[in-house]
Amino acid sequence: MAVSEPIANRAIKDPESDRYDPKALEARWQPVWDQMELDRVRELWDLPKFYCLDMFPYPSGDGLSVGHGHNYIPTDVVSRSMRMRGYNVLHPMGWDSFGQPAENEAIRRGRHPRETTARNTANYKRQLRLVGNSYDWQREIDSSSPAYYHWTQWFFLLLFRRGLAYRANAPVWWCPSCQTTLANEEVHGGLCWRCDTPVERREMEQWYFRITAYADRLLDDLKGIDWPESVKTMQENWIGRSEGALVRFHAEDGTELPVFTTRPDTLFGATFFVMAPEHPLVAQLTSPEQRAAVEEYVGMARRTTEIERTSTTRTRTGVPVGAFAVNPVNDERIPIWIADYVLPSYGTGMIMAVPAHDARDFDFARSYDLPIRVVIASGDQTSGEDLDTAYTGDGRLVHSGTFNGMPSVDARREITRALEGRGLAEFQVNYKLRDWLISRQRYWGAPIPIVHCPAHGAVPVPESELPVRLPDIVDWQPTGTGRSPLESATDWVETTCPQCGGPARRETDTMGGFACSSWYFLRFCSPRDTERPFDPAAVNYWMPVDLYVGGLEHAVMHLLYARFWTKVMYDAGLVPFTEPFARYRPQGVVHSPLPDKEGNVGKRMSKSRGNVITPDSVVEAHGADALRLYELFIGPFEQNLIWDEKGINGIDRFLNKVWDLCTMAYESVNADADDHAQRLLHKTIKKVGDDLAEMRFNTAVSGLMILVNDLADAVRSASIGAGLWRAATDALVLMLAPMAVFQAEELWHRRGGNGSVHQQPWPLYDPALVTDQMVTIAVQINSKLRDRLEVPADATDEAVRSAAERLPKVAEALHNKQIVKVFYAGGRLINFIVR
Repeated sequence: MAVSEPIANRAIKDPESDRYDPKALEARWQPVWDQMELDRVRELWDLPKFYCLDMFPYPSGDGLSVGHGHNYIPTDVVSRSMRMRGYNVLHPMGWDSFGQPAENEAIRRGRHPRETTARNTANYKRQLRLVGNSYDWQREIDSSSPAYYHWTQWFFLLLFRRGLAYRANAPVWWCPSCQTTLANEEVHGGLCWRCDTPVERREMEQWYFRITAYADRLLDDLKGIDWPESVKTMQENWIGRSEGALVRFHAEDGTELPVFTTRPDTLFGATFFVMAPEHPLVAQLTSPEQRAAVEEYVGMARRTTEIERTSTTRTRTGVPVGAFAVNPVNDERIPIWIADYVLPSYGTGMIMAVPAHDARDFDFARSYDLPIRVVIASGDQTSGEDLDTAYTGDGRLVHSGTFNGMPSVDARREITRALEGRGLAEFQVNYKLRDWLISRQRYWGAPIPIVHCPAHGAVPVPESELPVRLPDIVDWQPTGTGRSPLESATDWVETTCPQCGGPARRETDTMGGFACSSWYFLRFCSPRDTERPFDPAAVNYWMPVDLYVGGLEHAVMHLLYARFWTKVMYDAGLVPFTEPFARYRPQGVVHSPLPDKEGNVGKRMSKSRGNVITPDSVVEAHGADALRLYELFIGPFEQNLIWDEKGINGIDRFLNKVWDLCTMAYESVNADADDHAQRLLHKTIKKVGDDLAEMRFNTAVSGLMILVNDLADAVRSASIGAGLWRAATDALVLMLAPMAVFQAEELWHRRGGNGSVHQQPWPLYDPALVTDQMVTIAVQINSKLRDRLEVPADATDEAVRSAAERLPKVAEALHNKQIVKVFYAGGRLINFIVR
């Protein structure tokens, strides 16, 4: 509605007869909204759509904190405001209830994960309703429901059929606390992503998704999505695309020793060769004299975390294996070492060591007195004897045979070509990204739909037999043996081969929880479809997600996995898009002001730390609307902050001021000619609308506060006409509706509104009234402020300069001065440069 259109049939009450009581409003309106099915998503596919989605939560704790509210309340506000702007809005909620977080909670409580998950999801849902969030609960999904994981298994089979799901024996990360394997992305700084326990390496046969097949597309498609650059950079670095060469060294016994290098121009500077201690060729190449030392070092390396091994501050250690490698560019014999700064997971697990031009190799060579040979000249530096540090830049080649004098950039290409002609090198692109390890030796997850047959190997379960249901077992906790608890369910494990009908065994590992969250955004489009994972027509309408919000910690986990699955679906003809989330924004972390168990304050809220502030306690003390507004006002959405309970008192005062302003019986004999109030109103409508769209929630609330204070002053002085007051307070209630949902609904009805305030359009503003008629110009001389000048907003540059020169202070300062130049920043400042 336009602000100039008053609402008919108002029934304004005297404020003394009915004070603002948030608890009463919450109790009154929630049942009414339920009865109206106000939150129901309508299939109005002729309207423009807006799909807003939160990362669905793990139901792995007693409940939500106000930190969670900093995510869920702002997205509710955006969704409500977009609905008021005429969009068909989908803002669903569900539960990421399979996987380690939920199972660890069950273990902690000594109860079956089905029980703890059901209890926790019910509590989370209660709390989200408590704070006034609007979701269509008929679209609620739960990843641990057979109706959901039926289709998670279906997608596994899709990947399997396309050669993107496979089983392999390889060194994997193992969490001794969670007692399961982990994907590379789930190891953060050498620690388990869920329990912060140091992880270790084990050799195990596991299931993988071939995400590396999509590495280039995952990189290239980042250009077309509206994500923070920091998140894009995190994914780019994780994928780690490097262009270089695969160069074939050889051991003296003829064993090929390939290395990947981005700097083939430094090959003549290789003075030793290093292998990862875990490399399978180490045992073969180790001499009898060195075997004991090598085996001892290998054992030590396996017990060292990856973050320790790659630390730049750690002293480099290693052991020679007693063998030599032959450098293909000059046939020089160089000693082979093992050292834990070389990781088996990157490149070939072996490197040529060029200490003059690589910092890690330089430190290692200094520690073990190994030769340092300069082959890239920087200025006059051509000897490694007096080097203080490695030179890693470009230059001209020296000590490099026929390539001497060549620019190093050109030498990379020419040396590779020369070796390629002899079959000793080839141009290659390498990636840091590794395939996604998906199997877990845990109970609480989607069973992998594979049957192992002695005759036919891994056989997929027919789609007609999905879902493969997770059996109820008593001994569901991790075994600690590296085997899944499901192996004890012999009646479930023992089955027949779908291919030959002979005896077979089910796969007993389950899928990690990130499989479930790699497609849930599609299920929300048609969550009750029993014949397929989603309705193509619904997905074509709603997808991709217009605004996705969730924690930055998932930048190289869930966000990467979901992009991968979506591209696979696109290739399979299931969806017409390649990116699931058009716009992604991470919320800041709300830290607790309460001391944790170690006495530290300003830490992330956590039940284990004992420093959680719940929405329940805040709603009890201040009301849901005060909590909502404070979550918006406390600081910029994307910034980390500390919760300050004192700050919410200001929100209480603001809501009471709004209540009094909108429920008073105001009459005035003044006409509606208050130009300032009129302009401020229309500017506020524009500003608040723009701020909500751009997620500048704190400045949106600030804008409303300025308007309310201005209106309150105008009412006290009776300087505002009754008609303008009515129009302004009408618009105020509508602007407040997405934020203070209960108070706005009550005020809407008290003022005679029809239907629900949450069914009304956003107020309109007059573009002519949001532009200032007059602007204030700062007048500077040699960049020093001399005075200020008020001029019409459309004044010409010449008029502004003339008016500025006539100001007494400016005229005096310009007297007997030569004006060299005049800078005018339209509408802000004019600067005279004089001498």
